[in-house]
Amino acid sequence: MDKLVIGLTGGIGSGKTTVANLFAAKGIELVDADVVAREVVAPNTQGLKQIAAHFGKKVLLSNGELDRKALRELVFNHPDERQWLNELLHPIIRSEMLQQLKQTHSDYAILVVPLLFENGLDRLVHYTLLIDISPEEQTKRVIDRDMVSAEQVKNIIGSQASRAEKLSKADDVIDNHGTQSALIKQVDRLHQKYLKLAENHK
Repeated sequence: MDKLVIGLTGGIGSGKTTVANLFAAKGIELVDADVVAREVVAPNTQGLKQIAAHFGKKVLLSNGELDRKALRELVFNHPDERQWLNELLHPIIRSEMLQQLKQTHSDYAILVVPLLFENGLDRLVHYTLLIDISPEEQTKRVIDRDMVSAEQVKNIIGSQASRAEKLSKADDVIDNHGTQSALIKQVDRLHQKYLKLAENHK
């Protein structure tokens, strides 16, 4: 990858989207793994055809789209099915993300990946940026945002790499416990840093 790519990550409810949008407002192009993951299973894609062939019509909605909820429930309690799905989708998602990164034109690009470290996707980027908040704050934000139970949030947080592990792997960290203006200051500082790095990267 000849362009400088920053991998932006953080646990559920950490504020990844907010931070990504602050960089986007500066003209930096984003490639979002969650968006790509939806695109590769859109109707008529190879990904969706293979999922339907494997799991049957029960994972499709009446309009031919993927029924995410049904699929999630199917794989949640079946590790072997989840592994099959991951082995199918991860390479497709990875190659689509790389393709989209190649097509960006901003000084540097940001790859937004919730499970950057967990899925080894930090290998695709030059620097990693972690949005950090405490598990307590994370839980509170997700409950408020998604109207889900604390137990559900705890399970999701438990399935992601620990805060300590992510902090030890990240090149840069944004502390998202403070105000919006504190957040903007941190983004401004890192934007300047990445512009310099992009200049030297050429």
